[in-house]
Amino acid sequence: MTLDESKPHEFARIKLEFIKPFAATSTTTFTFTPVEGGTQVVWSMSGTNSFIAKAICMFVDMDAMVGKDFELGFANLQTVVEAEAKKRAATGSGEAAAP
Repeated sequence: MTLDESKPHEFARIKLEFIKPFAATSTTTFTFTPVEGGTQVVWSMSGTNSFIAKAICMFVDMDAMVGKDFELGFANLQTVVEAEAKKRAATGSGEAAAP
């Protein structure tokens, strides 16, 4: 996983390189939008698959394979952002940090 590009309060783009069950590279983007009471985080992933990878995806549940990792990542993101927001509020250092 490599952070390719980010813009505070707007997005973070990550290059994911998979090894198993087949080699693949995907681009994952997290987009941040202010909403009442917080920030909406939208996750998207795009990439290309070889013929073999497409065939495997017909039989393998990719959400089951990587979904737990993304859920854990979102939970960790929320914990870090909320801690930073509390820290900034306590020190009066301005607006809360964006994810």
